[in-house]
Amino acid sequence: MALIIASFLLMVTLTFSVVMFSTRPTTEQKALDKRIGHIKVAPGQVGGDTSGLLLATPDSGAFSFIDDLIEKYKVSEQLRLLLLQSDTNMTIGKLIGVCGGVGFALLAVTYLFKSNFLLAFLVGLQGCAWPILFFNFKRKRRVDAFNAGLADSIDMMSRSLRAGHSVVAAIGIVAEQAVEPVKFEFNEVFKKQNYGLPLRDCLMELLDRVPSQDLRVLVTGMLVQKETGGNLAEILDRICFVIRERLRIKGEIRTHTAQGRLTGWILCLLPIVMLFAINWINPGYSDVLFETPTGNKLLYLGVALLFTGGFIIRKIINGIEV
Repeated sequence: MALIIASFLLMVTLTFSVVMFSTRPTTEQKALDKRIGHIKVAPGQVGGDTSGLLLATPDSGAFSFIDDLIEKYKVSEQLRLLLLQSDTNMTIGKLIGVCGGVGFALLAVTYLFKSNFLLAFLVGLQGCAWPILFFNFKRKRRVDAFNAGLADSIDMMSRSLRAGHSVVAAIGIVAEQAVEPVKFEFNEVFKKQNYGLPLRDCLMELLDRVPSQDLRVLVTGMLVQKETGGNLAEILDRICFVIRERLRIKGEIRTHTAQGRLTGWILCLLPIVMLFAINWINPGYSDVLFETPTGNKLLYLGVALLFTGGFIIRKIINGIEV
């Protein structure tokens, strides 16, 4: 019992490490944030990005103490953006509580069946990352859906401007007629602008909610045009053309790399499938891996090499940027 309690405390501690590692910004995100940072403050304003303060924060309830503990750390802002961009009402405290709960549950179940604390600890540790991976997947799916409908929405804005509508009215038309989730996000911009929030701040909040490169191009073009002047309709037409070409090229790249992705899945899943298949045909065949010290070491080494190989294949396949 004491071992289980100690492992739980250790799991809670390591959960923070897993969360911080899983939500760290990529090199591409850092570069994009640096490039757009100079337009986040309007001329004549005091420096500093205050747009994040305008975003509503739901109540954490019983997990509010966790929010207070990590509020001063940078991981707090990264988790808040992750939850915001995945379109969920869960708070940071609840997310960390879920991570710790899933990790401890897997640790306890694995230790109960295998009586191997190291194996149970490794299983529980990777279980802590499951909720983070789920919200990352949810965010990616939402951003992909947003990018798929953004080009048509920009085209709609351009036509509205040529018809004599203002920029805000054009955003309102997109908020009424675009597909989801573009419709929802532009509706938020339209409503907040009507409530008196400057258009610049509304667009910056939109960038916080939707981490899309195509959207950054659109917002940058609109803000630069607002400061320097020019024909916004023509700018939107060119942005729309670039986004559509980019989506086309990404589709071609995805087609050409389909074999590599399939190879990666086969190489990663084949050892696991064969392990279950052999044990189903010949029960107890792999007990030596789980019940002997040498077998445990080989099992840990195999799992580590499996994850390393999958990570390398993923980096090779996703290394092409458009």
